[in-house]
Amino acid sequence: MKAADDKRAEEIVALDVQKVSLLADYFVICHGNSEKQVGAIVDEIVEQAAINGVQVSRVEGKESGKWVLIDLGDIVVHVFHNSERTFYNLEKLWSDAPMVNVSSMVD
Repeated sequence: MKAADDKRAEEIVALDVQKVSLLADYFVICHGNSEKQVGAIVDEIVEQAAINGVQVSRVEGKESGKWVLIDLGDIVVHVFHNSERTFYNLEKLWSDAPMVNVSSMVD
């Protein structure tokens, strides 16, 4: 969360999907306002994961800079371009998953 916040990711949300998905325990969703910012957010998350010994299983979509998925095992991070986030609206799609308070994690 802090890595995304450090690159000025907007509207950082974490969803506890343990009871509604087999894909991961948590989804983290955020966005940037340009493809360059999306790339910077992704790079920072991947770099901080490596520094902290968290294995990055896969990064998908970085070339487009519209919707990038970072698989950290139990956590899947979705970094969107603002317009793509609005279009896909994952928060609504996964509305059965409770939100996790992340404000203390990014301060």
